[in-house]
Amino acid sequence: MKSIAALSLLACSLSAAFAQEATIRKNLAERLPALSKIDEVSKTPMNGLFEIRVNDNDIFYTDAEGNFLLQGQLIDTKAKRNLTEERMEKLSAIDFSALPLKDAFVEVRGNGKRKMAVFADPNCGYCKRFERDVLKVTDVTIHTFLIPILSPDSTEKSKNIWCAKDKNKAWTDWMVRDQTPAKASCDTAALERNLAFSRKYKITGTPTIFFADGSRVPGAISSQQVEKLLSSGGAQ
Repeated sequence: MKSIAALSLLACSLSAAFAQEATIRKNLAERLPALSKIDEVSKTPMNGLFEIRVNDNDIFYTDAEGNFLLQGQLIDTKAKRNLTEERMEKLSAIDFSALPLKDAFVEVRGNGKRKMAVFADPNCGYCKRFERDVLKVTDVTIHTFLIPILSPDSTEKSKNIWCAKDKNKAWTDWMVRDQTPAKASCDTAALERNLAFSRKYKITGTPTIFFADGSRVPGAISSQQVEKLLSSGGAQ
């Protein structure tokens, strides 16, 4: 009898949750047509507050009736956690095995056991700073994806680097030593695929770094930060 009662209670709870979600979707769609396509509605740890996810990973918050809409950071003051930031990190993660590694050039340092991927533009100053600092990191395999997004010259340099006999040397010579890559030609369709992949997964800035657990880090981070991420969950 206890099992039947528990199942009945669960069914009622699920039914109420579905009804509540339907109410939120209906009211927001009627009042705000831009929110007619909601990807997900979910409860937050805050009583009466629901998360609305649209456009893959844009987050809003609303009440149980969809009467109010908020955009901003949800902070758990007791646990001292930024719940919105944590949620965004989870949504922006990419399964490392899903990366199109054939469209990157690879550098193996030391035993190469740790893995990371970098999306970079050759004319990105922050990328240059990152590349110079990350030279200190060893025992890692680095997959570099060229995404020429800053200027036409970025495209030209990316093509020359991609088509170089030694891609890693051409890349390092330019990013670290300011030696302009020599003219070269080959099939550069990989660069177009990298740009398409970046658009799909909203990689809008360089450098953007991915670690083996799928976590994404936008911007130039120090070698110490890279080491910390590689040595923790970022190097599964």
